[in-house]
Amino acid sequence: MSDSSEHGPPPQDAAPERTQPEQTQPEQTQPEPRQPGQTRCGLVAVVGAPNAGKSTLVNRLAGTKVSIVSPKPQTTRFRIRAVVMRGQTQIVLTDTPGIFAPRRRLDRAMVAAAWEGAQDADLALLIVDSRAGMTEAVQSIVSVLKRSRVPIWLVLNKSDLIDTKRLLPLTASLNEQLSFEETLMVSAESGDGLDRLLEMLASRLPYGPWLFPEDELSDLPERMLAAEIVREQILRLTHEEVPHHATVETEQWQERRDGSVRIDCTIYVGRASQKAILIGDGGTKVKDIGQRARAELERLLERRVHLFLNVKERQGWDEERARLRAIGLDDAG
Repeated sequence: MSDSSEHGPPPQDAAPERTQPEQTQPEQTQPEPRQPGQTRCGLVAVVGAPNAGKSTLVNRLAGTKVSIVSPKPQTTRFRIRAVVMRGQTQIVLTDTPGIFAPRRRLDRAMVAAAWEGAQDADLALLIVDSRAGMTEAVQSIVSVLKRSRVPIWLVLNKSDLIDTKRLLPLTASLNEQLSFEETLMVSAESGDGLDRLLEMLASRLPYGPWLFPEDELSDLPERMLAAEIVREQILRLTHEEVPHHATVETEQWQERRDGSVRIDCTIYVGRASQKAILIGDGGTKVKDIGQRARAELERLLERRVHLFLNVKERQGWDEERARLRAIGLDDAG
């Protein structure tokens, strides 16, 4: 689109040039040039099917751990914002839960959080796993995004793991279904293509004041960060039904005089058998979870952490409104 504000009819045959007294012409309204120091800011929703690599991408772009990651699907349960500075542009990335067919109240709340994140954004990135290609989940997401008024970019992740020739038909097929404003091929794991993605986002977002202080990395409170780090280790160290039927809440956060912090977290599971698996023989499993989570928290918080874990059986916690609110989700009914 042209920025010019002057349009007129084509010129007629030129008349003989005559010297005329200089006349004052009415001033044309021109858009004010942007000042060099003017800032940009915008919300960028990161959406996609489970295990597309959304959280890995957000963490890589942010340059720090904002969202927990694991090989298991549905790791992210609520929206998390990461703040990325690029020159005079503040890019606020919204990591959203993977979009899938929900069954439980928890599932419905997660999917609702993902769609709300997309609707509230200035721009949405649809992350597609290049290896998985056009799955039913991707087709379902694209069909809903067709009704969105938010500009959408297609980001093919894990593109370094397959031949480029195989990417071209996938790109063409997706763009036939939805007219993406931009299409990019990246690798969140290796970092390929991410610098270009950030540059394009920085120049695309609207002019406006920053939403967060320049040195802020995320809107995730430290209490929720602690609970998420514990849940990450549960996802990594347990299998089958246990990871998706467990939730973690930070019950106590106590600052100590020596600069360290005591954190008490409760792990809720749905059945007694799940509780037994989490505790392990002689408490070995929960001890391992606690040690790994404590080490990660000390790295992120940059201070000593005293972490205490308690495992409780709470049947039907994933249908309780109070439990969903505790982990940062609105009840979707």
